[in-house]
Amino acid sequence: MYLIFIMKEKEKITLAIQKSGRLSEGSVSLLKKCGIKIQNGTGHLKAATTGFPLELIFLRDDDIPQYVADGVADAGILGFNEVLEKDCLVDTIYQLGFSRCRISVAVPRDVDYPGRQYLSGKRIATSYPGILEKYLAEHGIAAEIHPISGSVEVTPALGLADAIFEIVSSGGTLISNGLKEVEVVLKSEAVMIANRNLSPGKSALLEKLMFRIRAVQAADNNRYILLNAPNENLDTIISLIPGMKSPTILPLAMEGWSSLHSVISETDFWEVIDKLKEAGAQGILVIPIEKMVL
Repeated sequence: MYLIFIMKEKEKITLAIQKSGRLSEGSVSLLKKCGIKIQNGTGHLKAATTGFPLELIFLRDDDIPQYVADGVADAGILGFNEVLEKDCLVDTIYQLGFSRCRISVAVPRDVDYPGRQYLSGKRIATSYPGILEKYLAEHGIAAEIHPISGSVEVTPALGLADAIFEIVSSGGTLISNGLKEVEVVLKSEAVMIANRNLSPGKSALLEKLMFRIRAVQAADNNRYILLNAPNENLDTIISLIPGMKSPTILPLAMEGWSSLHSVISETDFWEVIDKLKEAGAQGILVIPIEKMVL
């Protein structure tokens, strides 16, 4: 008698990310920090990974919402602006904090812009007609929307539009095309979206992936700080850097002094450093954190 064992394939999730560009680089970097390695590179439609039950699909960012809504991908990383523009039935589950930009109205630099009313009756070129249409309707502005898939910034110079509605990062592209930013309509960044009908198993896997991502983000946003402090000022110094629960305090060989170890937000550090010095802190070291599990 022969026994045949059929191995059930281990459940995994499929994640769609941008195939090229800043969002792709940021997504791949985030996954690597989460201990996930891409096996066959990013130059293919699909890629297997190690370190987590995950398969990657590389797509145009504006295609990702529909693929996730249709269940071809279980989740996706893309700009929030594309989620709003495509308006597909997906859940936005987490803000990832990279690839920040804004979607703005810009006009020729020599225009004396009086306010939104300037846009009434004007031709506005954009690659985000859905978001622009809603914005104009909210403010009661009647304008001509010209959808463009390409270099939107050149349209005013070519006489095709009076204004544009487009992504702005540094603003350098606007300046080089003789434009100025006059209305910030939307601030965007990379987000994680998910299919609304995931199985319990895939939902659990996605939550495990989000746990890793949150740990990486917490580490990126915080620093480990070590300093020497006079014992008589410990209470003051602890109030400045209380840490996650409370700091670690170790006695130094020199009587009357202690070594204090804590965690501080990177954005708060420069505001706190002068106060720490005023309280007598010395030998201050600030160290990056690789992972931080809260």
